[in-house]
Amino acid sequence: MKNVEMTVEGEALIIKVDLSKDFGPSKSGKTIIIASTEGNVPVPERDERIGLNVYRYPD
Repeated sequence: MKNVEMTVEGEALIIKVDLSKDFGPSKSGKTIIIASTEGNVPVPERDERIGLNVYRYPD
């Protein structure tokens, strides 16, 4: 995972992403990658899975 922290509090999934970071352009070059689970990953201590991408368009 890149720049993604996940915790479970009760029945809530808490996701933390530092929006000040970036990992450069996506493969297509159309967006800047800020955070990614890099595919579907299990939610900690749960049966659910999550796939997350956070990106922005270049200025």
